[in-house]
Formats: sequence, C-alpha cells, structure tokens
Amino acid sequence: MDFRRTGRTTTAFLVLLLGALLLAGTTGAFATESLWNWVPAVFVLLGVWALVRSRGRNLTGPVMVIAVAGTVQLRNLGVVSDAQIEAWWPLFVVLFGLLLLVGRSRRRSRVEGTSGELDAIAVFGGADKRVTATDFTGGDVISIFGGSEIDLRDAEVSHPPAVIETVTLFGGTEFRVPPEWNVTVDVLAIFGGTEDSRRRETVNETPDLVVTGVTLFGGVEILD
Repeated sequence: MDFRRTGRTTTAFLVLLLGALLLAGTTGAFATESLWNWVPAVFVLLGVWALVRSRGRNLTGPVMVIAVAGTVQLRNLGVVSDAQIEAWWPLFVVLFGLLLLVGRSRRRSRVEGTSGELDAIAVFGGADKRVTATDFTGGDVISIFGGSEIDLRDAEVSHPPAVIETVTLFGGTEFRVPPEWNVTVDVLAIFGGTEDSRRRETVNETPDLVVTGVTLFGGVEILD
C-alpha cells in the first residue's frame, strides 16, 4: 500500500513538532523538559478534531485516542499516578468494547431488520473476507500487527451509507469496492495514512460507504 497521499499532514505536523523539540533540546535554545509533558495533549486535540470533523460519525478511534492520551497527560501533570494506571488500565479494553457495541447499535437503529454486517479481526495475522450481502450496512474491521482484505465488490447497500469502523495498528486494511460507489473516509491517521486508489467512476453524489476509525503506524486503502 501507499499511504502517503492522505494522513501526511497530520504525520508531518507531529514529525515537525518532535524535530523542533529535539533541536531545541540539543542546541540548548531553551529547556524542553516541561514541553515534553504536554505532547499527549496534541493527540487529545487530534482526537477531538476527528470527532468534530466527522460530526460524531467517527467515534471509536478518536475516543480511544482521547482516553489514552488524556490519561497520559493527567499522569504527566501528577493528577493520576503510575500505580493507578497499572491498576485501572483494563478500563481501556472495556471502553473499546463499549464503543464497538455503540457503533453496532447505531447501525442497527438506523436500518432495522437487516443482517448484512461485517466483522473481521486480524491480530498478528491476516483476515480475508468477501461480502455478498444485498443489504450491507457496515461493520467492524480490526487489524493489529496484521492485515485485512475486505472485498465488497459483490455487496449492495440498500440504505446508504454503510458505515465501517476500522482500527488499524501497525498493519494495513484494504477495501475493494464497486467503482461506482462514493466512499467517504473519516479515518484518523497518526503516523500512517489513508488513500482512495480507485479510478474515479463515482456516479452517486451521496456516499454509499463511510469508513471511520483510526490508524496508527499503518494505513487504510480503498481499491476497485
């Protein structure tokens, strides 16, 4: 995959920030120790920005980024201790599960009586799925140190848009869709990226598919 086209603005900003802090520290221009304590706040702002940009449609990824980065920021400020984080970190897993359930509930409440959902999990491995549902509504795709290839070319969306939430960490996720589909990508990319590599043959003005979520050191690509 080539993840350079989108997500590079976010990545470039973070790299520039990191480089500026390192340069200031090595040259002695000013003390940077206190500034490092505020780096997690940048990721909190990125998560908030992703929520606002997607108007709440992208929920799981940004909320997890806000929760994790916010906890680290509170730790840096002395509000919570390392011992408390060690004791309560499973709450992040609980939150992740709840967000997945909320996303599924939102899809089902929007389109009742359909069964065309997708679930794919690739952890230290790969997931290869082909969807042929005529009432496809969306689903969840999780790729952690692995890759997922999802083929939607034979799927049909009866109540657009279908919404897929992706979580891609140190891996890659590919979606193959019909060339005429209008696809909106609302994925928060941190040190990674997203790309729509299709030949532009979109005929619909409203989106047929919305891809949301987060990618960290990985990427999400749309193919035909």
